[in-house]
Amino acid sequence: MDHQEMADVESQNLETPPDVFLKGKHQVTLKFDDVVYKIKTKKGGLLAKKRETVVKEILKGVTGVVEPGEMLAMLGPSGSGKTTLLTALGGRLGGKLHGSITYNGEAFSNDMKRNTGFVTQDDVLYPHLTVLETLVFTALLRLPKSVTKEKKVEHAKGVIDQLGLTMCKDSIVGSPYLRGVSGGERKRVSIAQELLINPSLLFLDEPTSGLDSTTAQRIVSTLWELACGGRTVVMTIHQPSSRLYYMFHKVLLLSEGNTLYFGKGSEAIEYFSNFGYAPSLAMNPSDFLLDLANGIYTDEFNADHTIDKQKLISVCKVNCVAQSKPALKGIYDSGKDQNRLQEKDSEKWPTNWGQQFLVLLRRDVKERRHESFSVLRVCQVLVVALISGLLWYKSDISHLQDQIGLLFFISGFWGFFPLFQAIFTFPQELTMLQKERSSGMYRLSSYFMSRVVADLPMELVLPTIFLFITYWMAGLKANVVNFMYTLLSLLLNVLTAQGLGLALGACVMDQKAATTLASVIMLCFLLAGGFYVQHVPNFIAWIKYISISYYTYQLFIGSQYSYGETYPCLTGQCSIVEFPSIKQIGVHFGLHDQLMAALGLLIMLIVYRLIAYIALMRIGVTKN
Repeated sequence: MDHQEMADVESQNLETPPDVFLKGKHQVTLKFDDVVYKIKTKKGGLLAKKRETVVKEILKGVTGVVEPGEMLAMLGPSGSGKTTLLTALGGRLGGKLHGSITYNGEAFSNDMKRNTGFVTQDDVLYPHLTVLETLVFTALLRLPKSVTKEKKVEHAKGVIDQLGLTMCKDSIVGSPYLRGVSGGERKRVSIAQELLINPSLLFLDEPTSGLDSTTAQRIVSTLWELACGGRTVVMTIHQPSSRLYYMFHKVLLLSEGNTLYFGKGSEAIEYFSNFGYAPSLAMNPSDFLLDLANGIYTDEFNADHTIDKQKLISVCKVNCVAQSKPALKGIYDSGKDQNRLQEKDSEKWPTNWGQQFLVLLRRDVKERRHESFSVLRVCQVLVVALISGLLWYKSDISHLQDQIGLLFFISGFWGFFPLFQAIFTFPQELTMLQKERSSGMYRLSSYFMSRVVADLPMELVLPTIFLFITYWMAGLKANVVNFMYTLLSLLLNVLTAQGLGLALGACVMDQKAATTLASVIMLCFLLAGGFYVQHVPNFIAWIKYISISYYTYQLFIGSQYSYGETYPCLTGQCSIVEFPSIKQIGVHFGLHDQLMAALGLLIMLIVYRLIAYIALMRIGVTKN
C-alpha cells in the first residue's frame, strides 16, 4: 500500500461530522500572511574590541490559514521557528514582528485572548495541588463572575471527565522531585486548564514531548475530537508517528524560518514527489519531511544526498503561498459575514479584584503550607531558639553586654532568615506568573497582595515561637509589656527583611546573584547597626540610616531598658545610658525616638514592597 492509499484509509477512518460547537461560542478562522520576525544579537565575545549588532531573521515570510474544524501541525527540525510562530499566532510575541495575523479578519484583542487557549511545552503547574484543585482554582479565576461558584466547580469536574482524568483527580500533580500523576496525565491537566474556558482557538507547543506513543496517540486523538467539534487547533510537534501524522488536517513544514510546505498532510508526499523527492520505501511521512527540512534526501539505493533547500523554498512561495492567497483573500472579504468576536464585554477581567485576591490567597495557602511549615524549617527555628536560650540562660542585668549581644543576635538572625526565604519567591514563580498573566487570568496587584499575605503565617508564627522560647530562658525582663514590645519589634523587623528579599528577588530574578547581593547588603546593615563598630567614620556613617539592624537594635534596647536604670560597673552603679554599646548608637528612651525607629522600619517595609511590585511590572510579565 503506498502513502496516498494509507492517507485515504486514515482519512476515511477519521471522517466524522463535527460536533455541535458549544452554545454561545464563536468559531475562529486564523490567517497569517507573510509573517516575519527579527531579533538583534551581539556578535563577538566579551573580550572583543568591538561587538557588532547582528539582526537575525527567525521567521521569513510564513503564510497560511486554519479554519474551524481543522487541526494544523507545524513540523520542522529544532531551530526552524515553530515555537516562535506559534507564540506569534497566540498573541504572545513582542519585538519586531511584521506581516498580518488576523482572527476572523480582526486583530488580536482582549476578547480574543479570553477565547484562546495556549498550552506551553513545559507543564507549568503547582506540584502540591491535586488535579481537581488545580482545575477548580483555574475555573474560579478564568470563568466570568456571572457564573456561580457551584457551576464553575461542576464545569471543572466535567472537563476532568472529558479528558479521562477521573481516576487521578484526587492525586497531587507532582514535579520532577515530587511523585505525582504520570507525564501524560500532567499534560492532559495542562490541556484541561485551557479547555475550561471552552476556547475557540487552541494552541499547543509540543503536546506529545516526552510521552510514549500510546499516551501521545490518546492526547492527539482528544485534540482531533476538539477540532472536529468546531475549534481551531494549532500545534507544534517534533516527530509524530504515522498514526498521529494522518490525524492532522493541515501541515506546515518549516526550515530555518522558511516554509517548505503548507497544505493537507495527506498530500505532502505527492507534492514533493512531483519535484523528484519521493521516499524510496514505506516510511513515516514526518520522518521524510524532516529529512527534507534538514536538507537530506535518501534515494532508492539508501544513499543520502544533500538537496537544494532554496529551490524548495522558492517553489513553495510560488505554489503553496499562491494557493493560500485566494483563501486568505476570500476569508478577508467575507469577514463581515462571519461570526466575529465582538467586544461586547467591556470588562477587562473575568472576575473582580476581591474575587481574584481571595481565590489566589486560598491557592497560595494550600500550595505553600507544605513549604512554610515544613519539618526542616520548624526544627531549624526550634534548635536555634533552644541553643540561644541555653547560651544566654538566666543572663541578668549584671551581664549587660551579654544581654545586648543576645538582642543584636536576634535582630541579625531574623534579618537573614526571612530575607533568604523571600528571595526565592518570585524567581521560582516567574514562569507560572507569566503563563497565567498572558491569558488575562488576574491582575498583577491581586497576585502580589495574595502572595504577600499568604506568607504571613510563616513569617509571624515562627519568630513568635522563637522569641517565646528564648526570651524567658535568657532571663530578659519577665514582664508581659516588655515581652510584647520586644515581640512587636521583632515582627516589624521580620516583615521589613521579607520586603527586602522580595525586592531583591524581583529585581534580580537570578537566585544565586540575588542571594550573593542580599548577603552583602545584610552584612553592611549588621556592621553599621552599632554593635560591632562603635566608632564609625563620618563618611560612611550614613549607612546606619538605611540599616534594618540599626532601627531594630534601637527598638530592642528600648524594649528592655529605660532611662534612669543602672547596671553594676567598676565604680559601683552606672547609668544604662552611658553603657558603650547603647551610648554609641545614640539610643534615647523617649517615646518619640522609639516611634521614629519604628517609623523607619515601617517606611522601608512599604518601599521595599513597592520596589518589588514595580520590578514585576518591568520584567516582561504581560501587561494587561
